[in-house]
Amino acid sequence: MPFQTDRAPSAIGPYSQAIITGNMLFVSGQIPLDPETMKVVEGGIKEQSKRSVESLLSVVEDAGFGKKSIAKVTIFIKNMDDFGIINEIYSDFMGDHRPARAVVEVARLPKDVLIEIECICVK
Repeated sequence: MPFQTDRAPSAIGPYSQAIITGNMLFVSGQIPLDPETMKVVEGGIKEQSKRSVESLLSVVEDAGFGKKSIAKVTIFIKNMDDFGIINEIYSDFMGDHRPARAVVEVARLPKDVLIEIECICVK
């Protein structure tokens, strides 16, 4: 079943913001768009990372899953040199929760953003 919240950017293509199936939630990649304006947030990797993680957690929470239900996270980044900053922001948001995770450097992301983050949750 498709799921959507206004606290995260709406899908910018032919996909759902998230899908709930049984006790699982699959959250599509969240890029650093302001959910109200649908424009990329101003600033660099720090601001873009914060917005992407905020959007991801908004989808998770609004779908009725908690942060602790996040089982797997994939982070796509434009520049592996930004890993330290991204890791610090991610850690601040996740607290002591440590889901499985992959971080992948990619050549290009939608709207030329610096980061995209997706996750899978299990209740």
